[in-house]
Formats: sequence, structure tokens, C-alpha cells
Amino acid sequence: MKVGLLTPGSVNDNGWNAIAYEGLQQIHRQLGAQISYQETKTPAEFEEGFQSYGAKGFDLAFGHGFEFQDAALKAGAQYPKTVFITTSGKSVAPNVSPMVFELEQATYLLGIIAARESKSGKAGLVGGIKLPSIDSTFLAFKAGAHSVNPRFEVKEVYTGNFDDLGAARLATLSLINAGCDFIFHQANEAGRGVFQACTERKVRCFGSNKNQNDLAPDVIVASAVLDVPKAFVYMAKLVRDKQFRPQVYWLGMKEGIVSLAWNDRLEPTISPATVEEVADVEKQIRDGKLEVPRGKF
Repeated sequence: MKVGLLTPGSVNDNGWNAIAYEGLQQIHRQLGAQISYQETKTPAEFEEGFQSYGAKGFDLAFGHGFEFQDAALKAGAQYPKTVFITTSGKSVAPNVSPMVFELEQATYLLGIIAARESKSGKAGLVGGIKLPSIDSTFLAFKAGAHSVNPRFEVKEVYTGNFDDLGAARLATLSLINAGCDFIFHQANEAGRGVFQACTERKVRCFGSNKNQNDLAPDVIVASAVLDVPKAFVYMAKLVRDKQFRPQVYWLGMKEGIVSLAWNDRLEPTISPATVEEVADVEKQIRDGKLEVPRGKF
């Protein structure tokens, strides 16, 4: 079995791209597959990457993000024997499907924490490239905050890329200067700049996609976590066993893919009532009793 991966940035980002690469490694270890990955930045590179995997007879190729959909559809039409999976989106074809990680379920909880624990009544969001999948996690964060405090203010800034740590740091400092005392990022590699600013100013913040608590343990209260490796192996097994069906694969807390990870060092600084409330809401989400708002894709 041959499996390829295209990422929109460095697999050393300790976040979005790193967890995809971990998933590829798990496919190699658990299924004995031959693996390959490419770092791609532009739509032309997305297409070239997918086409190279199709031409080489790969069984499965992942494009890690919403932005890979068009390239997946184009390559899927050219190489019908290869299954192309995007990790977000809604595009479906006979050999193309998205896995949609419902990170919103965890970012909703982060919004609750921020609104309950903030002293200023303001939180900030730092995004890289403005994509529907990122907008959706921000929307859920705001919904969580407003579920406990309708007057809570959430400001957001997009830097326009996922790589510029300096830009992310400055964006974070601007939010802190505007009174935000909790920060959440969806900036991939540039998230390190967010953590730098929060550490400098001793402002609490949240990790994203991967458990990032150890990257800035004095300020990261919790992380919204995706178990992408588990999802990658799940999809690879479907393809290997000829059980793949073209559809949108929704993967959230119920499937064990999305979770909230507290920083053990900082959880004791959070009100016990807030911790209990978050646990109760998380159970409602897992049980299907609460549907978290999400954006339109």
C-alpha cells in the first residue's frame, strides 16, 4: 500500500501540519504502507503533488486542509484508482472525500473558559489565512463565550499567512493592548508568535489542533486537540480493505477524534465551577444533546 500526504506548511510546526505527519507515520507503522509527503504552498503545487501521487499509483493521498479540494477533484478525475482525501471541506466525487474534524466542539469549550475567567470581558483570536474551516472554529469559540456571557467581546485578527511568527506576535500584542486577556490562535507554525507575546505579557491563551500545552506551560491553559493520526489510520484501513465510500466523514468528540486537554499546571488556577461547567457541556456534546454552531462550508 502506498500513501501520500500534502501539507500547506512545515511538519515541524507542532500543530496542524505536525499532526498530519504523525498520522502518516502511524499508517506506516501500523499498516506497513510505503509513505511520502510534500510541503506545498500554492494551488499549482497542490495539483502537481496530487497528480504525482496518482501517476505513481498511490492508493491514497491526503491533502491536509480545506484549500486542497479543487486539486483533489481535478486529480481524482485523472487518476480514478487513487483515493484523494482532504481534511476539511465538502467536495465529494467517486474517489474523493473530505474528513471534517469538528474542532468547533472543543473551541466552544475554550470560549466558555475565556468568558468565565476573563477579568477584562474580552478575548482575542489570531488566524493565519482566512479559510472557512478556521472561521468556523472562531464562530464556535464566540458562541461558547456568548452562551455564558452575551456581552463578552471577542476580537479577531488574520495575519494572511501561517508562517510569519513576527506578524502573529504583533497581532497578539495588538489584541492584548486592546484589553484581551485570553488569546486563541489558528495560525499553524505562526502560533509560536502568539505564545511568545502571551508569555511576554503574562496573558493566558489556548493551544490549537495539537496538545500545545508544553510549548508555553506558564500561559497555555488548555488546548483544543485533534487526534488526526487516529483519523488517518481509520481512513487508510477503509481504503486498504476496499470499504471506502465517497461521502463527508464527520469526526468529533463522539468518535474520539476531538478533545479538550487541560494544562495540569494551570487548571488549578481556574475556578472549580468553570472546570465543572466545561465538563458538563463536554458530556452534552459527546452525548449528542448539544450541537455546537459551525460555519457554512
